[in-house]
Amino acid sequence: MATIVEKESLRAKFVRKHYIERWDAEDVEAWEAGGKQVARRNLIWSVIAEHVGFSVWSIWSVMVLFMPTDVYGIDAAGKFFLVAVPTLVGSLLRIPYTVATARFGGRNWTVFSALVLLVPTLGALYLMLNPGHSYTTFMLVAALAGVGGGNFASSMTNINAFYPQRLKGWALGLNAGGGNIGVPAIQLIGLLVIATVGNTEPWIVCSVYLVLCGVAALGAALFMDNLGDQKADLRVMGRALRFRDSWIISFLYIGTFGSFIGFSFAFGQVLQINFLAGGDTPAQAALHAAQIAFIGPLLGSIARPLGGKLADRIGGGRITLYTFVAMTLAAGVLIVAGTLDDAAAGAASGGILVAMVLGFIALFLLSGIGNGSVYKMIPSIFEAKAQDLEGLDRDAKAAWSRSMSGALIGFAGAIGGLGGVGINLVFRASYGGAAQSATAAFWVFAIFYVVCIAVTWAIFLRRPAAPAPDTTPAADAPARTRVDLTV
Repeated sequence: MATIVEKESLRAKFVRKHYIERWDAEDVEAWEAGGKQVARRNLIWSVIAEHVGFSVWSIWSVMVLFMPTDVYGIDAAGKFFLVAVPTLVGSLLRIPYTVATARFGGRNWTVFSALVLLVPTLGALYLMLNPGHSYTTFMLVAALAGVGGGNFASSMTNINAFYPQRLKGWALGLNAGGGNIGVPAIQLIGLLVIATVGNTEPWIVCSVYLVLCGVAALGAALFMDNLGDQKADLRVMGRALRFRDSWIISFLYIGTFGSFIGFSFAFGQVLQINFLAGGDTPAQAALHAAQIAFIGPLLGSIARPLGGKLADRIGGGRITLYTFVAMTLAAGVLIVAGTLDDAAAGAASGGILVAMVLGFIALFLLSGIGNGSVYKMIPSIFEAKAQDLEGLDRDAKAAWSRSMSGALIGFAGAIGGLGGVGINLVFRASYGGAAQSATAAFWVFAIFYVVCIAVTWAIFLRRPAAPAPDTTPAADAPARTRVDLTV
């Protein structure tokens, strides 16, 4: 009898329509009557699917640890460029992925995007088992992993529609943080493989994720829902980008998420280069790098919901400013450590290596907090602007704010991801120079964070002497207002 009941329950999940015609997260009564359970169920499987997407997106940051130069013929500079390619593709895909959930439904698109991850995973599996292919072939297959980066935009846009304004910072931070953990998760699996069977069996990592892609797709099909009132397309994104604040947010996200994903992809290689310089064999260097590399992305992922929650309480602008100040100091630690290492002959000393690791881990942790605070600012900006719309009722204002926020979430995610490309290219140039050092790259990062401090303070925290005049050309947009994100 129990088996029959279980079968009926499973069948009911499949035949359920998974479609909600009208969803109003701001309706407190409906939210408490069951809406929050629906939102939580969708959030859980959105996190799982995005988590697997991030892992596949960063799969080549792990594969390079299994690629000795004498076997695969790719040097350190080539590896930095190899991991930059999926970062670039994933960032660009975030723009169409942003509007996909409104066009095809959040559940439907999550199922599709999870199944698509099988393609780059199988490609990586094949190439790692057949190292004789050209560098161009590796680049093309690595580019396919970019589909995992697109998952972030569709997942965040979808969850943004499910949660009320008062809980968006926490919900978006949890969704993104759970997804971000996909980076250290695959690095940890890589560590377990290297530690147990050596750096010659990368197929094990790929096989694990072939299974997880299927689990994510099945869970989304069973438990997620499509919302009938989601509105987003590239025209909405175009309207959102008419606001100056949209471009400022996207710029700041380069400093937070760009740092997180860029360092996540590069950290293991930087460590491996240092361990090789210290006399490790390729296998030893891979193991030692893998033992440390996952810690930074893990802490950064865990910190993201905290950043959103702090922004809910204290203000997105303030938390973002404090974060960039601290990131500048952390970059300063790396500059000092790198300068001392350059001045000394031979491999980096134990003290210098510890300082570098601590500096990187601090940047990961802070970038995670900044990710949460910057994304909290997006719905806050458009919620404030929606209140100035004339001739619209409460529901229409909420729909306008939700569609604009969803569009900017995807665009800012795309621009922020490009920061990860920049970090890997800066590292490549720094190591490719005569000094064979990362110190020049550390200076570039510190200077950029200082610029982010100035922009955050000038746009979102400095009190203007008088209100700026309305210069917004969009007919359907609210009057130009300065959004106070300090409280």
